[in-house]
Amino acid sequence: MSADRTGRAEMVILTGNSYPELAENISSGLKPLGECRVFKNSDKETHVEIRESVRSKDVFIIQTGSTKDPNDNLMELMIMSYACKTSCARNIIGVLPYLPYSKQSKQKKRGCITMKLVAQMLVKAGLTHLITVDLHQKEIQGFFDIPVDNLRASSFLVDYIQEQVPDWRNAVIVARKPNQAKRVTGFAERLKLNIAVIHGSQDRESESEEADGRNSPPPLVVTGLDFPLVPVSERRSVFAIPSLVIGEQVNVKGKLPMDVVGDVNGRIAIILEDMIDDVPGLVQAADVLFDRGAYKVYALATHALFTCDAPVLIEKSRISEVVITNTVPHEFAKLQCSKIKTVDISLLLSEAIRRIHNQESMSYLFRNVEAND
Repeated sequence: MSADRTGRAEMVILTGNSYPELAENISSGLKPLGECRVFKNSDKETHVEIRESVRSKDVFIIQTGSTKDPNDNLMELMIMSYACKTSCARNIIGVLPYLPYSKQSKQKKRGCITMKLVAQMLVKAGLTHLITVDLHQKEIQGFFDIPVDNLRASSFLVDYIQEQVPDWRNAVIVARKPNQAKRVTGFAERLKLNIAVIHGSQDRESESEEADGRNSPPPLVVTGLDFPLVPVSERRSVFAIPSLVIGEQVNVKGKLPMDVVGDVNGRIAIILEDMIDDVPGLVQAADVLFDRGAYKVYALATHALFTCDAPVLIEKSRISEVVITNTVPHEFAKLQCSKIKTVDISLLLSEAIRRIHNQESMSYLFRNVEAND
């Protein structure tokens, strides 16, 4: 039988190879994981074997992104989804705590909006619903032609501050970049704390004018003309901004030094991020906060995309703790750095799966969420 007496379809929970430990935690409060084998042969192609019937059932596929093999994570998910689709599953719900390629959601020069492509591929593979946590940009939900539940981990992080940070009422919530101020404001309002914003240069150097197409097209080699051709190096860009003073131009590429807008003197500074992927910039921001009088610095984030020597940089820095959720596997990073603390959000995902399967309202999971979270 594929349905119970109330007419609801049975539930099947499957997982790929991205984060089996999280899948076990999520399924422990629902039902055991289904039998599914995901592997690679010597040809390095991904193979999927689902060893139980999914016909007319609600299939939940738990597969998060990781810094190790994001492309493999996506390929496994799409093949599993397509296998369920061709096996006549009733609904196929992808559970992606961290959605790979979510940082590539905007057009940049000669690139493309890669997240839009990923969304179309997932839908085409067979997903009928998506559950994720703290999308890098909320607008990503519009890339999908299926329902998307963007859960929030902020309630878990708020609880951690209130329970684990001594003297948290003397804290200031800090936005590492001005465009993060809205999210930080909603977070601070729940804790009744003030905010501060770090302003100034933290980004990598942008492309030079010679490489971004401003001086195109290339010079023409033409002979026999009665007028001289202007060399490329002397052409004036149409994007140049003239100054009010005749004969001068504004240097639009000038960058301000990092500074703090807000009072952090004698307080605990809590840097809030949706993901930590730029650890050198985070360490630099912590140093600026200490220079402005903060006596302790914490960093909180939903997703931890630790790469290369990030744990070592955190261990050597003046940051007291880096608090993250378990949306992305980071066990090896914790072995390298004692300052990394983990908040388990498997209960949130487990409840979301239960409510979707039972066709219950999801509003309960957003009851303590601010609009800017």
